[in-house]
Amino acid sequence: MNARDVMTAAVVSVGPDTPMREIAKVLCDNAISALPVLDAAGAPLGMVSEGDLIGRNETDREARRDWWLTLLAEGEELNADFLAGLRGPRHIARDVMRSPVVTIGEDTDIGDIARLLTSHRIKRVPVVRDGRVVGIVSRADLVRALASEEEAQPALHRDGGQFAEALAAIDQRFFNSRRPHHEQQPKTAPSVEPDDAKLTVADFRSLVAEHDHKQTEDRQAHDQAVAQQRRQHVADLTDHHIADAGWRSLMHSARQVAEQGGKEFMLLQFPSALCSDGSRAINSALPEWPATLRGESAELYLRWEHDLKSHGFNLGARVLDFPGGMPGDIGLFLMWGQ
Repeated sequence: MNARDVMTAAVVSVGPDTPMREIAKVLCDNAISALPVLDAAGAPLGMVSEGDLIGRNETDREARRDWWLTLLAEGEELNADFLAGLRGPRHIARDVMRSPVVTIGEDTDIGDIARLLTSHRIKRVPVVRDGRVVGIVSRADLVRALASEEEAQPALHRDGGQFAEALAAIDQRFFNSRRPHHEQQPKTAPSVEPDDAKLTVADFRSLVAEHDHKQTEDRQAHDQAVAQQRRQHVADLTDHHIADAGWRSLMHSARQVAEQGGKEFMLLQFPSALCSDGSRAINSALPEWPATLRGESAELYLRWEHDLKSHGFNLGARVLDFPGGMPGDIGLFLMWGQ
């Protein structure tokens, strides 16, 4: 069972400029505790929860009491002078959302989803297809899936479907191996060598043109193959999740680099297309670059933020190469040097 089977497809979301009071109303109206913040194309920018709206410290909570009191008043108007004394600065979704956001693909196994929620201490995760959010999987969805699996009785498939196909394939290979060799080999027409004595300059020019055309086709095929490999690499990294064992392995490698006098360690190399802005923020060293991370790079950032940041480790990203003058691969570096 995977994300596609358990996700909630009707995604309740807000845009990055949605005011906090409107976000609170959406949460209340839909009886949910958090929702994703999406850009105009439906790509995830962050997550906003009740905790983010209320505030994580006393100052934030004091500044935001007014509209929570309004919500709790169940339609009754509160005294305007009273609210005026509590009203703090206006905030929007981008000011309070948590980013980068952890995402999964539609084919992510529910066991992997459960481990992801546990390792990142989150309650829900957006499901993305081609960079756009198409669903949400929450802890409640996983619990319901577990309950349905417990109730379902294992069914025995005796129609011979896949098994029969496998046997048929084996039989076909066996049949081919028993056929006489001359029956197995396709018949080809004998090649006809050109009469070099009758060639003209037009023939030679035609050969050159054919060669050039073939080279052009080969280059195009190569470029298409490289582009497809990069797209697949982005897709793989988008839905690749760093497990505890993988994180420990990275930390062990970083320690070995430090033992040899190194001051930084590259946690991940990934295509610039994995960033929501194509690495513009990283290339320009803008402070908001972490919010553009996606997939595995986002998860590594969150791991650093939770496990290492308070211990003095820094995390940085930079463009590693510029093929054709454009940003190519990005390196995500753990740093401890002075």
